[in-house]
Amino acid sequence: MKYVYILESLTGEHFYTGITDDVDARLSKHNSGAVTHTSKFRPWRIKSYVAFTDEARAIAFERYLKSGSGRAFAKARL
Repeated sequence: MKYVYILESLTGEHFYTGITDDVDARLSKHNSGAVTHTSKFRPWRIKSYVAFTDEARAIAFERYLKSGSGRAFAKARL
């Protein structure tokens, strides 16, 4: 099972989209500072996540969410 997740920073208006096998473990890594890209905006909380049984679909959805129209979709719907 693959999960596409959206994190929201508790310190400001920052969001991060990623893909993982374990959402809780990944959130812990983001909050511990182990991910350099997100370490300066921690702490993080899970805003939303979607589970996929097909890895290719999960990757495609993550790419979509990182596009301009995908960010607008996530802001309005997720």
